[in-house]
Formats: sequence, C-alpha cells, structure tokens
Amino acid sequence: MKKGMIIAVLFIIAGFSFIGYGLFEKISMDRKTEAALRDAVGMTKDRVDAKANPDRKDRPTKPDDFSPETGEVIGLLEIPKLKAELPIVEGTDPTELEKGVGHYKGASFPGENGQIVFSGHRDTVFLRLGELEMGDRFFVRMPYGDFMYEIYDSKIVDEDDRTVITLHKENEDLLLTTCYPFTLTGAAPERYILYAKPVDTR
Repeated sequence: MKKGMIIAVLFIIAGFSFIGYGLFEKISMDRKTEAALRDAVGMTKDRVDAKANPDRKDRPTKPDDFSPETGEVIGLLEIPKLKAELPIVEGTDPTELEKGVGHYKGASFPGENGQIVFSGHRDTVFLRLGELEMGDRFFVRMPYGDFMYEIYDSKIVDEDDRTVITLHKENEDLLLTTCYPFTLTGAAPERYILYAKPVDTR
C-alpha cells in the first residue's frame, strides 16, 4: 500500500473514532439527563403527596428548610413555549451540567427574594434557549412549591464577565445562562443571559 493511501486510511479511522466518541458522549449525557428528569418528576409527585398528608416531615416546606448537596436533583424547569421539562441539579461544574440545568451554588433558591442563577449547555438542555422572547413565561417546580417567571431582558456578555452574577439579596430575579454563539462548535467566547422576574399567581 502506498504511503499516501496509508495516510488517507489513518485519517478515515481517526475521523470515525472522533465521531464515535462524540456519539458515545452524547448518549451518555442523554441517559444522565433522563435519569435526573425522572428524579425531578418524582420529587414533584412527592410534594403533592406530602401536601395531601400533612404528617409527612421528609420534604422541605419553604426555602429555609432546603439545603441540597452538590449533584443532587433539586427541581424541575418547565418551559411551555419549548415543550421542555428539564431537571435542575445543584452545582454548575461539568459533572452536574451533564445531568441537566445547574443551579449556581451560593445563589438564592426560588422564593428567597434574591438572585437565582441557572446554567446549561447550549447543545443539550438549553439548545433552544434563543427561541425565548420577552414576555415568555416558565415554571420552576421545587420540593417546597411551584414558581412562575416572566422573561423581561436579555444580554450577551464576554465569557469572563463576572458582573452578571451578583448573588444579591435585594429582590428576586432569575438568570438563565448558556454559552454563545449557539451554532459555534467548541469553546464559546460569550455567554447568553436571559433575565426573568417572578409572577404572582395568587
């Protein structure tokens, strides 16, 4: 076999190996997200059951009772416009983001009157985040209650911008963050931010 053909064959093998590894990673991540989603849906059902049975003490009833461990499934993000149900996991390191939407550690939880920060990969859970517009609403279902939010602003910032996450305790707002541009392959230089405010459903 000529040297040129050997090199061509090696390139083809390397290409298939790269595609195969990417496919394996995608399947693995999908399975982790599906498992986390089952946990999140089960958590919502448990809360309904606990409400029907006031003697149960195994579920938090307000944010003050809530102190999840890193990697724990803590809630469910429902986005009606996208027909999406996404598990929320405590933490935003790669291990947590493989399971679903990550809650930034140290940020507030829904109902705590502070800044809430959810992050997700632009090629998995937040694949269609760019389709959301001002005025669109979504739900966050936690073990202690359901919360509705409405999008009121968006922003694109540099990946190193640290001014967006303030962790303030002045008023409640929720940030959805992901990498940007959406269509870029590999590391992204920017972050796409959606700002949402709570909607009083009483």
